[in-house]
Parts: sequence; C-alpha cells; structure tokens
Amino acid sequence: MTGSASRRPLSFALDSESQRIKGFATMRWRIVDLAPGDAGPWVLPLQLYLTERAAYRFNLTGDAPRLFVRAGDAGSLPHPTAITASQDVAAAWLDGEQQVLEVDMPLAIQVWLEAYLARHGEAPDEGRKKKRQGAGRAREMNP
Repeated sequence: MTGSASRRPLSFALDSESQRIKGFATMRWRIVDLAPGDAGPWVLPLQLYLTERAAYRFNLTGDAPRLFVRAGDAGSLPHPTAITASQDVAAAWLDGEQQVLEVDMPLAIQVWLEAYLARHGEAPDEGRKKKRQGAGRAREMNP
C-alpha cells in the first residue's frame, strides 16, 4: 500500500556543531525543524509498512518516540536519503555502516502512526504463534 494513508512527506533542515572528542575535532549533525509537509530544505517521504507494525508500536510506547534518517556513509557529510519510524530498520542501516540521525517524532506523526496501527491492526506477537503439530522437525516414521 503506497497511498496517502501510509505515506507522508516530512521536511527538515540539518544543523551541525563542532565537538572535541578525545582531542579530535569533529562535526556532530542533527535534524532541526522537522515538520509534516514539503517546505524544508530536505524532504523525505515517511512510508509505513505492515511488516513493521510491531516496531512502530515499540517506538510509540517508549519514553520519547523517534524518527530515524539514513544520511549516507558513516564519516561523510550527511546526505539524507530515507526516513523511518522503525528502530529495526534504523539498526539495519547502522549495520550497513550508514550514518543515522534521529529526532523526536512530532505529535502529529505519532497520531497518524496510531491511526495507521488502529486501521491495520497490531502485528501478531511472533512469540505466541501456535505451531502446527510436527512443524519444524522431522516427522517420526512408524516401523
């Protein structure tokens, strides 16, 4: 599903500050002025996926729901290319040595995400699925 019910454009700007870590100067980048719409210098579509519902719920029930932006190769100037509300997706980006910036999720996006989960239902709890008899193991043969 790629309709407007599961996709929203988000705009934002990037800001940097110089930091010293163990004697080395480095730039720390952060997302500022994040808002729904396409008015900012950077605009990315936040696309929701049914397969990520459990991750969205986990994010929303945390102390401070966050959005994550893939911003190019680690160690290079940030060039945002994707945004997600799934910490699982963000972790995969980090595993791929991508730079990931995070920012507080605006309340309007939290409400939209809650409505998406209400409309499509919560993801099934993977730990409680009932297994079929004999599934996942070799069946015994009667002699």
